[in-house]
Amino acid sequence: MSSMSRRQATAVVFSGLISTQTLLGFGRPVAAARRGTVFKTATCGCCAEWVKVLSRAGIKLDVKDVDSLINIKKMLRVPPELQSCHTAVIGDYVFEGHVPVREIKRLLRERPKAIGIAVPGMPIGSPGMEQGSRKDPYQVVLFHKSGKRVFAEY
Repeated sequence: MSSMSRRQATAVVFSGLISTQTLLGFGRPVAAARRGTVFKTATCGCCAEWVKVLSRAGIKLDVKDVDSLINIKKMLRVPPELQSCHTAVIGDYVFEGHVPVREIKRLLRERPKAIGIAVPGMPIGSPGMEQGSRKDPYQVVLFHKSGKRVFAEY
């Protein structure tokens, strides 16, 4: 069993929040691309707005409100410098923060060897962080076990 599988299995056993099929990637790719799980705190309004954006785009997320995301982010191998306010698992990938739908669909379509993609922090104008017409520039970062690279820029 690889270290990723071991960590994922640990997450399943201890959190009981994500199906084994989703975490270990045994589910059908098409179905996995349409469903996922997001971990957030109960009081985070911008996270709930991000979930609505994905829902309108046809990606349904099971919402799991938790007291702390520290262990989830650690188990899913989200680098500290890429962390944001919520973490989702869709298909075989981790999505950290306010990732745009276009980049989620692109990652699921292209299927690069990666852990996932992240929008670090909470940039104004990213999905769920809309503030009128203000849009701050931000990057979507692809991360894998040996590093990271810019996946898209907004």
